[in-house]
Amino acid sequence: MAHTNKVIRSINLDGETICVDLFQRPDGTYGFDEFRRDPEDGRGWYSIGHHGAASFETFEHALAEAKANVSWLQDALCE
Repeated sequence: MAHTNKVIRSINLDGETICVDLFQRPDGTYGFDEFRRDPEDGRGWYSIGHHGAASFETFEHALAEAKANVSWLQDALCE
């Protein structure tokens, strides 16, 4: 059986076509990535940030790095 990451929190930019997912891996580490979807394209979400390989010991560290690397995220969290 394949192990998959568990999304802990997903934050959407207005319009819900761009989001950041913060996730936990099966090994207990955390990560994040930025995704986009185009409503007219049925393929769903795809990575545009390419941050998913970075690994962090805590959720808080992953969130801090996401804020530092995704330009719109801090403002979206303040709303």
